[in-house]
Amino acid sequence: MSGILLETRGVSKSFPGVKALDNINMEIRKGEVHALIGENGAGKSTFVKILAGALQQDAGSIYIDQKEVEIANPTKATEYGISIIYQEFNLFSELSVAENMFIGREPLKNNGLIDWDKVYNDAANILNRLGVSLNLYQKIKDLKIAQQQMVEIAKAIGVKAKLVIMDEPSATLTEYELDKLFSIIEELKNQGISIIYISHRLEEIFEIADCVSIFRDGQHIATRGIEELTKTDIIRMMVGRKLEKHFPKKDFDFGDVTLSVKDLYLEDSEQPFSFEVRQGEILGITGLVGAGRTELMRAVFGADPKKSGKIYLEGKEIHINEPKDAIDHGIALVPEDRKGQGLFLGLPLTDNITMSNINAVLKNGIIQHKIEEKEVSKYIDLINIKTPSLQQVPRSLSGGNQQKVVLAKWFFSESKVIIFDEPTRGIDVGAKVEIYNLMNKLLEEGKAIIMISSELPEVLGMSDRIMVIHEGKIQGTIDNDNATQEKIMHLATGEEEMEVV
Repeated sequence: MSGILLETRGVSKSFPGVKALDNINMEIRKGEVHALIGENGAGKSTFVKILAGALQQDAGSIYIDQKEVEIANPTKATEYGISIIYQEFNLFSELSVAENMFIGREPLKNNGLIDWDKVYNDAANILNRLGVSLNLYQKIKDLKIAQQQMVEIAKAIGVKAKLVIMDEPSATLTEYELDKLFSIIEELKNQGISIIYISHRLEEIFEIADCVSIFRDGQHIATRGIEELTKTDIIRMMVGRKLEKHFPKKDFDFGDVTLSVKDLYLEDSEQPFSFEVRQGEILGITGLVGAGRTELMRAVFGADPKKSGKIYLEGKEIHINEPKDAIDHGIALVPEDRKGQGLFLGLPLTDNITMSNINAVLKNGIIQHKIEEKEVSKYIDLINIKTPSLQQVPRSLSGGNQQKVVLAKWFFSESKVIIFDEPTRGIDVGAKVEIYNLMNKLLEEGKAIIMISSELPEVLGMSDRIMVIHEGKIQGTIDNDNATQEKIMHLATGEEEMEVV
């Protein structure tokens, strides 16, 4: 690594009621992997959007190769060699891999028509350079998420990027796919391309980063070489305090069985699912990607169809044909896709929080806004949602605060069973602990929790029992006292089977 590629001096940005960035001074060196981390709302996304031309700073300067530049829009960013890969990919699902790689900058023949031979030849050369094997003619909609991500990276390389910004690139990848991504990052680095890598997974940072910059509350706290840091150091700088316990699980005396599922067959399952969860208990559900964890709980919630089976709530059989039935019976689902399925991003917090139990704020069929605001304020304080007002829309909040809004909705509904699907995906360490503490609050009130998670430390740290699913069946259930990562992985890969308890 040698030389500074990009430098920011005094970059600041404010939004109504929020100072998102405050005097950011940063350097990105050529050919380095520069990790950018911080709590949700720390300013990371605002910073990289300014570099990518999606936002403009209110103050400060940006230098590329020691020359001051104005990145007025994404096109300008591309001209300066900056590409960004967002969590939500910017691909056209009906177009092919090659078409997506060159969309908006297709090479033309002398007659002004697109030179398709050059499109596909150049696309093949870029993929070969990355060591990626993809069918150039295949439509994006037919690719796996990891393959779509490779197309995004190929697009970035295709515009001769000097700096590639990756925003939470590993959030939806399996271990094998993650290894492939890391190999490609190493190849980009060898070619002299710089990477800004945003992730909440600290183990990844220590595996691939050369240096780390920590943001907190819109400020640049520090930049350090990775060899100078420990996880504890990073967490302390991120949250401004030492987190004594990453998984603050409290033990409660279990009550009666709250939810019981008997011989439930999904639309395409060959074996039935049977399990139960008790008052004051967290039943963790884990397994490899595609094992059927989410599909099972969506069927219980009525969001997906089921062929047969019985569901009992507090000992009485209930019938759930759609989510409204589940909600009416006191069953809540915090979905994996909080933006697409858990929130109305353009509606104010008041509407999002009260919609699950709207009758509580109605009088003669009319919403009583004073009552609504009082109730919503109570839950915003209880759950510690950081928002400038009750009328703020969720799309303007950080990921951790969006997740808290979903939780507030179900707190307000007074549900008896709360199903969490990947409750802390894309959420920073400090916000994770807050979510775990909210789970403890629910348990203290006698609720029952089902938690689906791909993160084994989270499963082991927060569950009382762990149910492992492999290829559409329950491979085994382990009490937490007897559980280890090795035992869980043996079950998750189908190497062992154990009696369901």
